[in-house]
Amino acid sequence: MKAILLQKNGGVENLILSEVTDPVLKPGEVMIQVKAIGINPIDATVRRDNQRMTAVLKPVEDQKEIILGWDVSGTIVETGNELHKWQGKDVFGMVNFPGQGKAYAELVAAPVSQLAEKPANIAHEEAAAASLAALTAWQALVSNAGVTKGDKVLIHAAAGGVGHYAVQIAKSFGAYVIGTASGANRDFVLGIGADEFIDYNKQRFEETITDADVVLDSIDDRNHLLRSIQALKSGGRLVSIKTNFDDEINRWFSEKKISPYRILVKSNGDDMRQIASLLADGRIKSHISAIFRFEELPKAHEQIESQRTRGKIVVKV
Repeated sequence: MKAILLQKNGGVENLILSEVTDPVLKPGEVMIQVKAIGINPIDATVRRDNQRMTAVLKPVEDQKEIILGWDVSGTIVETGNELHKWQGKDVFGMVNFPGQGKAYAELVAAPVSQLAEKPANIAHEEAAAASLAALTAWQALVSNAGVTKGDKVLIHAAAGGVGHYAVQIAKSFGAYVIGTASGANRDFVLGIGADEFIDYNKQRFEETITDADVVLDSIDDRNHLLRSIQALKSGGRLVSIKTNFDDEINRWFSEKKISPYRILVKSNGDDMRQIASLLADGRIKSHISAIFRFEELPKAHEQIESQRTRGKIVVKV
């Protein structure tokens, strides 16, 4: 099969289209003929940084082939005897994260427990997009923060991959949603359901919002996290995706009686099925800003690294 191998850490020139051996199924796995792959910022981070690659992929000693990627949508073409009912089904999901999903390939062996059936009314590209990013938003807002009807929810980077799903998921629970982004994304953020928009270049969000029930902070910046704390009411909930909590931050949590959550998204088929349900009935939609061909996957990495992506980047296989 064809796959994109990472020769070594560094630039996109190290992503090489290659012929490799087909994967072999383990118990509980199915073989997916991949139709589309979702590209995420973590893909580019792992490609560049050996330390992050080791932490996320956990490669075995002397592993010769590194295949990146976790988000797939496609058709099951092989199963073990105990999973024969899955044969021929269209599925999607985030595979083996953290770990090696090996999604940059024509065939992917995936635990069926991490997959959901693709809704018939959406394309493979939309499904692949709604894997890691949508799963992160779901686990942040629902599994951790417990968002509920009437909550005031502040979502940073609301035009991005995680952010645009987070806006829609929070709205599906009946929350009042404020999204931050650059001014160019105002209409987009309001168009996907946000009740208010804050242009972070013109307004300090913590001066405008001081009574949020929930803040989802996906910015890798300690000072930004401190500002997010100021936007919360006493007893609020804060979810951080990238910034760790130090002693000063923990003191602020204690002083304001804030419930803090520092999350790393994890593969979870039950959560994927919740996302599939939201996609099926239109409560969330994937916004795809660009679709690349498989051989153009390095260009998809360049696009995701530009930090100017609205919604998601997808590769069609």
